[in-house]
Amino acid sequence: MTEAFPLAWPSGKPRTRNPQRSRFDVSFATARDCLLHEIRLLGGTLPVLSTNIPLRRDGLPYANQPQPSDRGVAVYFTHKGQQMCFCCDRWDSVADNVQAIRKTIEALRGIERWGTGDMVQQAFTGFVALPSNSPWDVLGLKAGANRSEVEVAYREKAKSCHPDRPGGSHEQMARLNAARDVLLRRVG
Repeated sequence: MTEAFPLAWPSGKPRTRNPQRSRFDVSFATARDCLLHEIRLLGGTLPVLSTNIPLRRDGLPYANQPQPSDRGVAVYFTHKGQQMCFCCDRWDSVADNVQAIRKTIEALRGIERWGTGDMVQQAFTGFVALPSNSPWDVLGLKAGANRSEVEVAYREKAKSCHPDRPGGSHEQMARLNAARDVLLRRVG
């Protein structure tokens, strides 16, 4: 399950070191709503817009929040039975990164409408969501779990990941140990 807050950046996707100013000139609320509309027009379902902006009750980010230090955006949704992820951190505002993703999906929809739909499926292969490397996901926890929940989840997962167990390996155990260490530092 992908979390909308905090930002769930897809593993394996490099980050932009020096975000640039854009000329989109769009409010966050408009960019957010238009992105969700484009996903629906594409036939996408179950969208999750992941940012470092706190969430409203409906699970969408607030529009009037100050810019977080990490302005990256990732949107996850299902398209034709596959989990997709589009992400952007090239621009210096969350709204501009949302707008960039919206424009990308709009362009892909155009390709489909203009009769070269086989190109869309080829393009989408690059956006298939990779398994999450989030420490929360590694331990099978929701963000915000407390220290005791982290330790219990770690012990349960270690039973199957340990290299002395059938199906376990040193790599699985190292990943599990790293996730536990990160989360224990976060929860204090």
